[in-house]
Amino acid sequence: MKELKGNKKWVENFNKIQSEIDDLEVLFEFQKEGEATETQVDEAYTNVVSLLEDVEFRSTLNQKEDELNCLVEINAGAGGTEACDWAQMLMRMYQMWAQKNGFKHSIVFEQEGDVAGIKSVSLEIQGDYTFGMLKGENGVHRLVRVSPYNAQGKRMTSFASVFVHPLVDDSIEVEINPADLEWDTFRASGAGGQHVNKTESAVRVRHIPSGVVCECQQERSQHMNREKALQMLKSRLYELELQKQLEAKDAIEAEKMKNEWGSQIRSYVLDDRRVKDHRTGFQTGNTDAVLDGDIDGFLKAYLMHHEDKP
Repeated sequence: MKELKGNKKWVENFNKIQSEIDDLEVLFEFQKEGEATETQVDEAYTNVVSLLEDVEFRSTLNQKEDELNCLVEINAGAGGTEACDWAQMLMRMYQMWAQKNGFKHSIVFEQEGDVAGIKSVSLEIQGDYTFGMLKGENGVHRLVRVSPYNAQGKRMTSFASVFVHPLVDDSIEVEINPADLEWDTFRASGAGGQHVNKTESAVRVRHIPSGVVCECQQERSQHMNREKALQMLKSRLYELELQKQLEAKDAIEAEKMKNEWGSQIRSYVLDDRRVKDHRTGFQTGNTDAVLDGDIDGFLKAYLMHHEDKP
């Protein structure tokens, strides 16, 4: 049913574009006869081009894992309290992006900062092609602003890393030997009520052969957290296998660099009102909109740029 729904969507898009092109041709003939204005033709043309660009963008999401839900991991880098605050700002940005697109999102794991913000967070986003759309966000994000945590009001630079993993479902089989797993339980931190904080419902699982560790404190029961942690582990192992297969083609992992100077994929310079992606050159001056989740321009630019590479 999911595959049928996806194919149906492509057919609907094709028919819609075909209809808009036919309408544009008729409107152009009307304009020649003086029965329509040049402005009306330009508006119809712009609409058709926008529809075509959107379909072209979505055609880049052609890998099996692109259609999956995703897990967005954000870790504060160099910058102390400022970096923890920046990591929380990024979390909010992705949450608002998910809301604007009608996707569900939930916090799977969160470690709060010592003073403010968060040191680390795992955010699950559920929706069609969420991994495909966000996979270009892998890397270091750099913030430059006048710090609210600096008494002298100095301009500060901080970093946070973002890693996006496909969240495997039943359509992808990942076999794990139970003997290769180490389980730990601990009390959840942060908000969640007395039950969550007073019982050891949070879990941590380590896959011994690969060293991959996953933690989950999302659910109230330890059993449900174990299931979610196991799903996260399968997703990480699946992505590791994908990266091995794609190493020769400049895989995603090659773009994950240290959380420090010179390694960022995107800079958010708030006092200069500028956000720029250093891989594609795409930039905007509307920093508030970007931090409120308006990042589709960056996502499309990366995917189209990546698709054009030989």
